[in-house]
Amino acid sequence: MSPSTRIVVHPSYVVGEIDRRIFGSFVEHLGRAVYTGIYEPGHETADEQGFRQDVADLTNELGTTVVRYPGGNFVSNYFWEDGVGPREERPTRIDLAWRTLEPNTVGTDEFLAWTKKTGTEPVMAVNLGTRGADAAANLVEYCNIPGGTTWSERRRANGADEPYAIKTWCLGNEMDGPWQIGHKTADEYGKIASQALQAMRRVDPTIEFVVCGSSSRDMVTFGEWERIVLEHTFDDADYLSMHAYYEEHDGDRVSFLASAAAFEAFMHEVIATADAVAARKHSTKRLKLSVDEWNVWYLSRFAGEENLELLEQPRLIEDVYSVLDAVVAGDLLSTLVRNADRVAIACLAQLVNVIAPIMTEPGGEAWKQTTFYPIALTAEHARGVTLDARIEAPTLTTGKYGDVDGVASTMTWDAETGSLVAILSNRTDAASETTIDASAFSGLTLVDAQTIIADHAGPRKTRDDAEAATPKALDGVSVDGGIVSLTLPAESWSLVRFTASV
Repeated sequence: MSPSTRIVVHPSYVVGEIDRRIFGSFVEHLGRAVYTGIYEPGHETADEQGFRQDVADLTNELGTTVVRYPGGNFVSNYFWEDGVGPREERPTRIDLAWRTLEPNTVGTDEFLAWTKKTGTEPVMAVNLGTRGADAAANLVEYCNIPGGTTWSERRRANGADEPYAIKTWCLGNEMDGPWQIGHKTADEYGKIASQALQAMRRVDPTIEFVVCGSSSRDMVTFGEWERIVLEHTFDDADYLSMHAYYEEHDGDRVSFLASAAAFEAFMHEVIATADAVAARKHSTKRLKLSVDEWNVWYLSRFAGEENLELLEQPRLIEDVYSVLDAVVAGDLLSTLVRNADRVAIACLAQLVNVIAPIMTEPGGEAWKQTTFYPIALTAEHARGVTLDARIEAPTLTTGKYGDVDGVASTMTWDAETGSLVAILSNRTDAASETTIDASAFSGLTLVDAQTIIADHAGPRKTRDDAEAATPKALDGVSVDGGIVSLTLPAESWSLVRFTASV
């Protein structure tokens, strides 16, 4: 007999409103993310600015809302001034992060033109590795001041008469990491972040800030890093970042399928630390998270930055994903949605070519990796609010994370459209007979049910192979009054839609 799962959902029990910025992504000057990724003059789909329309179309289909730029590790040695003004006058630099020759052909103005073209919102990062408050404040002036100052007039002279009005700014990147150019202790970073924040806000009082949390849960400084940084920045910061990547280690498929359980525990620990600082400060402020790097990344296959050859636009970190990876990626994203009360921004790292859902060939096609499918489907349908659904699920015992729920659920409700959505991940190797008690809703009607089932075929190296992750119809879903019955396939990710009223 298949193990059973029971879910109870009620429209009155709301976790939080879903911030559309959860469906963000990330473009860094790394490998082919920019050059031959979003940008390739001469490509048959390139527009007059050199941006690939086929990539822009897939970005929109993915449901991307915000895009973090220009890094990532790249930003910690980046002189933003190199990437503005006449292209023929821009210098070629050595990017110390990825040991790449950076021609600065694409810079601030070009990227912001691309976000306008794609209808995405920029999240801009500033260099707090080798630079500080002055350069960061100057960039805000360049981007956000209408005119009449040195840097705003420089922007206008460069062809952007109107300010870009960038709202969200990241104060550095992974400054806790010894691999980071300009790596700092928590106290050092907290001080420089506070200084930069104050200067940038003097330029534009309307902007908001993301301060660096830990690069991973495994950092030896995790927890203490957040506490010390927030002692310096809590009153002025708007978001605290966290980064998380997952991969299958040594054939431990069970633990890999449970990655989202570890992801959620990581989130809750960061939140608890932030709230502890709030308590010590006698503050009612509840800081939200910017999970501005998350994905499946086979980091163990990466040789390390110090071993890279000095090249221009190398093929770096171009992981090829399996259908199993797609199931895990879908579970990770639904976990972000499930925690909508505290997660405001999330950026899939990255968008194109580098551990990405979109791949390109120079002069050739752009295509979807397996991970594209659950991300796009979730971004399209998870709207409104997340509901506090209660679940009774089988236990999955893992070697890495201990016992976790074998089935996870995220329920969203959009009262304006009457759309109730169930996102269900079966992490176990057995089908699960599942009931959803939605009897608190009226007129519950099934609209659609789709699923992605993991296989053992390994990485899908071509566009046609990757289409194996295209969601298929989940058959056998029945609705009797307000009770839904369905069978979740083993090792699967599913999205089921209903219409209802309250």
